Amino acid sequence: MACDTNQVEAKAPVKSEETNSEMKVQENTKMGSSMVLQKTPAFKMDAYDAKTGHYTTVSSEDYKGKWHVVCFYPADFTFVCPTEIAAMNAKYDEFQELGVEILAVSTDTKFSHKRFVETEPILAGLKLTIGADPTGTVTRAFGVMIEDEGVALRGRFLINPEGVCVAQEVQAPMVGRNVHEFLRQVRAWQHASKTGEVCPAGWRPGKKTLPVATDVEKMTGRVGDYITVEEIMS
Repeated sequence: MACDTNQVEAKAPVKSEETNSEMKVQENTKMGSSMVLQKTPAFKMDAYDAKTGHYTTVSSEDYKGKWHVVCFYPADFTFVCPTEIAAMNAKYDEFQELGVEILAVSTDTKFSHKRFVETEPILAGLKLTIGADPTGTVTRAFGVMIEDEGVALRGRFLINPEGVCVAQEVQAPMVGRNVHEFLRQVRAWQHASKTGEVCPAGWRPGKKTLPVATDVEKMTGRVGDYITVEEIMS
């Protein structure tokens, strides 16, 4: 999928952003079902690589065999969106240490992405690649298109090296997501995938897991014998 290379102007801010005082309810939408435990869609699109300052092309093949996140946001030149991108960028090195690649995506063009990164102060020093999906093909494939506005919901998909989505978070545009919680989930999923152990609520490295693989019968109805609320909440 290629961008329209004749389109060089950035989009105006869209109505779905947090300037709205009321959340618009989508009726009779064709949003996709949960992507969790499914192979994620194959894709190819133009992109802007903020680290190099150059246009590029990205595809699902680039992330094959890697942990990665595809993170949709509504639009360039808006308000909550740059704060989310900046937050992910602030944790970029931690994601890299975990072997996790990050792809941000909106329905803007690559030209808009370039101008957005160059003019928005909070995006100074950005290292992320931003996919351009002006036709909405990829956004629809992941089930996060707001059809009457032509922009994406805040959809974040964590995908394992086998190409299977293990976690997703989808929100309406007015509230940004929490990168700290997302990093916690990444670490938990990587631990569970590596060890076969299961992670209780709020699990972080060094905390107690649950021995379902070895004590499933003993644990049934007796999880409180293995872990307390205090341990979960600490």
